[in-house]
Amino acid sequence: MTSKTLQIGITGMTCASCSARIEKSLNRMDGVAANVNLALESANVSLDEEKAKPDDIVQKIEKLGYGVRTQRLDTDIMGMTCASCAARIEKGLNRMPGIVSAQVNLAAESGTFIYQPGITDPDAIYARVKKLGYKAVPKKAQAADEKDRELRRKLQKLIVSIVLSLPLLYTMIGHLPFQTGLPMPHLLMNPWFQLVLAGIVQFYIGGQFYVSGTKALLSKSANMDVLVALGTSAAYFYSAFETFRYQFGGLTSPDLYFETSAILITLVLLGKYFESRAKRRTTAAITELMGLQAKEATVIEDGKERKIPVDQVSVGDVLRVRPGEKIPVDGLVTSGSSSVDESMITGESIPVEKSFGDRVIGATVNANGTLTMQAEKVGKDTALAGIVKIVEEAQGSKAPIQRLADSISGIFVPIVIGIATLAFLAWILFVTPGQFAPALVAAISVLVIACPCALGLATPTSIMVGTGKGAENGILFKGGEYLETTQNLQAILFDKTGTITNGKPEVTDVVPLNGTDPDELIRLAAAAESSSEHPLAQAIVNYGRLKHPALPAPDQFKALAGYGIRATVSGKTLAVGTRRLMKKENISFDEAEPRMKQLESEGKTAMFIAGDEKLLGIIAVADTIKPSSKAAIEQLKARGLSVYMITGDNERTAQAIARQAGIDHVFAEVLPEEKAAKVKVLQEQGLKVAMVGDGINDAPALATADIGMAIGTGTDVAIEAADITLVGGDLLHIPKAIDLSRKTMRNIRQNLFWALFYNTVGIPVAALGLLAPWVAGAAMAFSSVSVVTNSLRLKRVKI
Repeated sequence: MTSKTLQIGITGMTCASCSARIEKSLNRMDGVAANVNLALESANVSLDEEKAKPDDIVQKIEKLGYGVRTQRLDTDIMGMTCASCAARIEKGLNRMPGIVSAQVNLAAESGTFIYQPGITDPDAIYARVKKLGYKAVPKKAQAADEKDRELRRKLQKLIVSIVLSLPLLYTMIGHLPFQTGLPMPHLLMNPWFQLVLAGIVQFYIGGQFYVSGTKALLSKSANMDVLVALGTSAAYFYSAFETFRYQFGGLTSPDLYFETSAILITLVLLGKYFESRAKRRTTAAITELMGLQAKEATVIEDGKERKIPVDQVSVGDVLRVRPGEKIPVDGLVTSGSSSVDESMITGESIPVEKSFGDRVIGATVNANGTLTMQAEKVGKDTALAGIVKIVEEAQGSKAPIQRLADSISGIFVPIVIGIATLAFLAWILFVTPGQFAPALVAAISVLVIACPCALGLATPTSIMVGTGKGAENGILFKGGEYLETTQNLQAILFDKTGTITNGKPEVTDVVPLNGTDPDELIRLAAAAESSSEHPLAQAIVNYGRLKHPALPAPDQFKALAGYGIRATVSGKTLAVGTRRLMKKENISFDEAEPRMKQLESEGKTAMFIAGDEKLLGIIAVADTIKPSSKAAIEQLKARGLSVYMITGDNERTAQAIARQAGIDHVFAEVLPEEKAAKVKVLQEQGLKVAMVGDGINDAPALATADIGMAIGTGTDVAIEAADITLVGGDLLHIPKAIDLSRKTMRNIRQNLFWALFYNTVGIPVAALGLLAPWVAGAAMAFSSVSVVTNSLRLKRVKI
């Protein structure tokens, strides 16, 4: 058991119940023992790192709605070559005072460090990474073009290594047990010529393995470079010894393995080059997202237009967006109308109509009309910048399934060196007693076939591609752990208003009575309600203005709380409201009662309209369900999930909406503060629960659920509390998120299986002497490439 003790400062606690709640939640976590002190505003936490990580503690506290006095440092890390490197940095940083959590992502070549200011700082973190033999720089300091230049340098070194190794590879023909008929130049067979060629490859091209391996050993750890350096050095120096014996010791037939050392280094470089190219593709989602942003904006000042770089746009600037142009920043349409393609942000292919008062998102494309807009969010505050940040953080996070690979990677290299030593001794003592060459070949093969990289890349590459795929489809996972948990969901709980429904009441039925003209009924009702601020009244007014743009203002108006309104329009006295209002006005509605009940049974709010003491008609208003709601719920049921709806509406209205949406389980008349309790009820039944919501009052339930999903059109508070954000608000994204989670986890399990299978089978085969060293080297070189390539298949899956 690996234990760690943390002291974490906590903000936001106001009373003893806060500290008790945090302590209780932390102690429920497997492998965690916590004591929270309200007076000191801190928590002493002891944890078993095999079961829980420091970052899990921080996330749990934040999910409960409290703050942690920590800061986050995101870095690029250069010089890592395998999973053991990443494990070494994590181990070294986690031992530093003030470090709450250190996570290193080999695939992204990045590190995320949660630290406590006052105890440590970024400079100390950079210094510790450097001491371990690597280089950490602030995130983005190493630009994409620098990584491209590094890739080109790797290619140049690889080409030189290939050119120098090919002659040595050709000499292997002379060792074949049969005649090939190919000429064998005397110079190529000269041991001194081979020593020089192989020496250039060994120490110039392969010098990086000695540097990295030495740094690892000095920090009392080992990485893949140690294995490569040991294996190739054994082959090279034994061959050099044989050359000297041949030249000066009278040896007539030296055993030379110069081609083995040179080809092994070349194959490792080849594998690393392909691996780097493939890893660059796993981060393509971030590159593509950042490339979506408009480069310029047209700003209007004093009636004149001028082009400025988009990063110079300020909040409040008035901008013009012409057809075919990208909307530069987030803002509000002030004039014009157009359809806007938001697919690059929301994943929705159908353009959205925009006109006065509508909000537009930066990086989306204006299709056919000219819009004038006012900038509201710019720079890092835009929706696109927020999406990029979420995806970056998700790609740098770890899924719980990665702990197995991390545990193995930490002890992998020493175990392999031990097996290689045992193989050497077994061969020289028992298999071929006294014969050094076969024993050396077996040991070299074991050293070079072992590959901790495949294990280290198995999870992060899939997480990176999976989260990027989600972002392309409007699904933002905030971390690898949420991507993993989503596959196991058993129940999903929907808030009604704004989630299943549009969240905006609309007129659904107009029922004229007693010979009233329908258009006149709408005109009168809309005019009477135009002075009311009630949402239902606004729905009637908006509907009326579609048919009668110039509505008359009421001559008199009075709101009657709990009843409705009374107004005078064009000399006509009107009453709009409930049965109670009709009774108060002594207006009979018996004949209309059946129709009224029918509308209410459909989940609609129906209002009587009376004029001059006569019933004129009924207007029904409802918060209609979204077009995608029913289809999404059907798909969730097909995937085996139980679907629930939670609402503050009365039972009859709630059941009516549930029937329309195809939901069987309903929690009605639930107060906002009771929503989280309903989530716990389901969890206590042993269910893995997701909560889907969009409002401030949904935030506690989103935080309590195993997975909180926030509608991207909802409030910032809800989105912050959630684990997954559904950009655009389409509920069909939910089954897509579950499918993506399941496919990503299946991909991770495939990667882990083949990485473990490869090493479990390959190392014993090499120890038995059944693999030539160069074959073992080729297998090692391409094992990591195969893992990354398998992860990249996720880019092509359909969700």
